[in-house]
Amino acid sequence: MLIRQISVFVENRKGRLYSLAKTLADNGIDLKALSISDTSEFGILRSIVNDPKKALQVVKDAGFTASVTEVLGIEVEDEPGGLAKVLDILNQNDISVEYLYSFVGTCSDNALIIFRVEETEKAFELLKNSGLKILTEEMIYNI
Repeated sequence: MLIRQISVFVENRKGRLYSLAKTLADNGIDLKALSISDTSEFGILRSIVNDPKKALQVVKDAGFTASVTEVLGIEVEDEPGGLAKVLDILNQNDISVEYLYSFVGTCSDNALIIFRVEETEKAFELLKNSGLKILTEEMIYNI
């Protein structure tokens, strides 16, 4: 199952990130995982939240530019080579990883990683068929 990620454009101005976080909090949106990448002028906050549809609406209503992207959530063995195993499967099938980020959970002793790849559906099937544990939105929401 694919996971809906919210991506929000955030200007690099004092208080803008706080405004976004407060908007989410005031509307009962729980951040389960997030990553921020930035330049000198702006940043992109990518997050997995408990209610993507509501989150998208409230951040847009607050004046932020936002979108939904489908990503993969994978449980990876938390040992040397765990990530390489997943990347090897993708590489052998000519699927590029655009970005990834990990997050902490309490559902197992393994690492939890969000992947954004070129061919999401193909990557999903390959990884599922390889025996890797694919995370669902519900699993992430319950962490």
